[in-house]
Amino acid sequence: MGLRSRLLLLACAGGGRVGGDPPAMSPNVRIDPSSLSFDMWKQIPVPFYLSVYFFHVLNPNEVLQGGKPQVQERGPYVYREFRHKSNITFNDNDTVSFLEYRSFQFQPHKSRGLESDYIVIPNILVMSAAMMMEDRPMSLKLMMTLAFTTLGERAFMNRTVGEIMWGYEDPLMNLINKYFPNMFPFKGKFGLFAELNNSNSGLFTVFTGVKDFSRIHLVDKWNGLSKVSFWHSDQCNMINGTAGQMWAPFMSPESSLEFYSPEACRSMKLVYKEAALFEGIPTYRFVAPSTLFANGSVYPPNEGFCPCRESGIQNVSTCRFSAPLFLSHPHFYNADPVLAEAVAGLHPNPEEHALFLDIHPVTGIPMNCSVKLQLSLYMKAVRGIGQTGSIQPVVLPLLWFGESGAMEGKTLQSFYSQLVLLPKVLHYAQYVLLALGCVLLLVPIVYQIRSQEKCYLFWSGSKKGSKDKEATQAYSETLMTSAPKGTVLHEARL
Repeated sequence: MGLRSRLLLLACAGGGRVGGDPPAMSPNVRIDPSSLSFDMWKQIPVPFYLSVYFFHVLNPNEVLQGGKPQVQERGPYVYREFRHKSNITFNDNDTVSFLEYRSFQFQPHKSRGLESDYIVIPNILVMSAAMMMEDRPMSLKLMMTLAFTTLGERAFMNRTVGEIMWGYEDPLMNLINKYFPNMFPFKGKFGLFAELNNSNSGLFTVFTGVKDFSRIHLVDKWNGLSKVSFWHSDQCNMINGTAGQMWAPFMSPESSLEFYSPEACRSMKLVYKEAALFEGIPTYRFVAPSTLFANGSVYPPNEGFCPCRESGIQNVSTCRFSAPLFLSHPHFYNADPVLAEAVAGLHPNPEEHALFLDIHPVTGIPMNCSVKLQLSLYMKAVRGIGQTGSIQPVVLPLLWFGESGAMEGKTLQSFYSQLVLLPKVLHYAQYVLLALGCVLLLVPIVYQIRSQEKCYLFWSGSKKGSKDKEATQAYSETLMTSAPKGTVLHEARL
């Protein structure tokens, strides 16, 4: 069955209305091979793109001497993201397990630059290792300084976009893997996105909605876990919401979007902002609340993500090989202003740096989405490690990326035709049919009335004709009756 046919049946089942009748449509949206939407769940008909922006450090030498970092945003470097689910296994407890593989393909025509462009950014391996050694004995620090010098490692590196993204050979990485084989998840090359390309994001087990429609798409387990252990509270370790691709249908403004992100090692919750239109299709826009990356002092439920620094950035070192990495909105949007003020060249604004998801509320399918996150490195001078110089404590942005997708082309046309245009036609058609039915009902009534009127006029005319005939006949008989002689002569004279 083609996409057009599936959308047509979904439209007829759901009526194209927000808040449609769930029992009528639930068999069509559940995760089941017989469901009309199963192929859409298996491979979402929305093309996804990964846009990466790097923060090129303009004054690395001044930073080493204690100066304020100055960065220049480079990009976007755009990649087409291909996704497909495999190892789909239906379980007995109303769940289905699957692996979703992703691969990325560079798109030069959509990018502002090439993968061969050179970018100056902090050396993550060196600065991370230095921070890990901060409280170690001075002798170990001096040994590390010597090792860095021997290997030619520095606090900043000048690498190509392709190397930073997908990996590069580093003698320090080889040394670490040799003596500390389980310290990093990387084997061989080190790259910020190396572990994402041609790989999966873990084994998801989600509810199908066959037996309990209210739990459709919700994550039951991830990698066999019902909760993670990265954080310091049960609430922060909970795996909530969906896998981040589809949500339960029949949304309302009171709904929220929750999903578990393996990359962020946590669940995230987006809130309803407004009803909108995407290419004529009604959507609900969901955005990140200001508390998403707030620290524990501003938003107590986030205390479990600490140790925290300024509000608006989240410490992800516990799930990123203990490296002092922080997650936030791009340019420290919605964060403590002191963070953006500490780095020259940052200009946070909601139009460019806020994330959002536009969801079709009847089906729960994302129509237009843009999830934007920034990765930063906390760095400072570590006494005893010469490569760190006199760097002042700073959370320095490395890059930010936007993962976006929008329904387009024939898929969008089919979606609009079957889930927007057709329901409108059906909606007005019912009134046309009602009016036509009324007309057809009135026709025999009018005919009956007209028939009765004709009968009445006929009988009335017949009676009147009889009376006139009788009167004429009586008058004729009177004239024919003989009159006295004087009467006739008198009348003639007159």
